[in-house]
Amino acid sequence: MRLALYQPDIPQNAGAALRLAACFGVPVDIIEPCGFVWSHSRMRRAGMDYVDHVDMVRHAGWDDFRSALSGRLLLLTTKASERFDTVAYRPGDVLLLGRESAGVPPEVHGRADLRLRIPMRPETRSLNVVNAAAIVLGEALRQTNGFPE
Repeated sequence: MRLALYQPDIPQNAGAALRLAACFGVPVDIIEPCGFVWSHSRMRRAGMDYVDHVDMVRHAGWDDFRSALSGRLLLLTTKASERFDTVAYRPGDVLLLGRESAGVPPEVHGRADLRLRIPMRPETRSLNVVNAAAIVLGEALRQTNGFPE
């Protein structure tokens, strides 16, 4: 199981995603370019000392990430019809999170093996990207017995 962040916009969200991944022992892929200057000190400030416990790979762009991809690509998006809680997750799945400001472009959306949504009240737009990641990652780890002991 992996988390992938597509061109993250907000360093605090990237740091929170790294902290989430560190706590559960889940590797993270960062797909550049980011909407902020990436620096170790900035990520440490956003993700505290958890950043030192993350297996992280930074990719120069979408094509670089795609060439390294080995599992199914599961896109978390509000534009999906399939609910995240109806999927049978696999240990090699990669949960892809879009940009906070714009999601992912159509070519990335089209490349996903599955597009998943979290059901919400109709008068709400979306969850914070890291909150969404935590919900789906929790279910995926539960199904695959992937939680650390």
